[in-house]
Amino acid sequence: MVQHGESIHSALPWDIPWWMPDHFVFFGVLYLALFFIGTGVGIVVLKSVWETYCKKGGAHH
Repeated sequence: MVQHGESIHSALPWDIPWWMPDHFVFFGVLYLALFFIGTGVGIVVLKSVWETYCKKGGAHH
């Protein structure tokens, strides 16, 4: 855990001084953006797998 006056040791959630407003805003937005990007990539991958292996019929090239 980071003590008051220390800098962060890594970008992991348990190493961030969440009591500092600038760190809270920056890393909060960063983690939110990464969550949305990861969710979007996951949906695209799952949709691709679904269309490749699970969809019956249709035209295949």
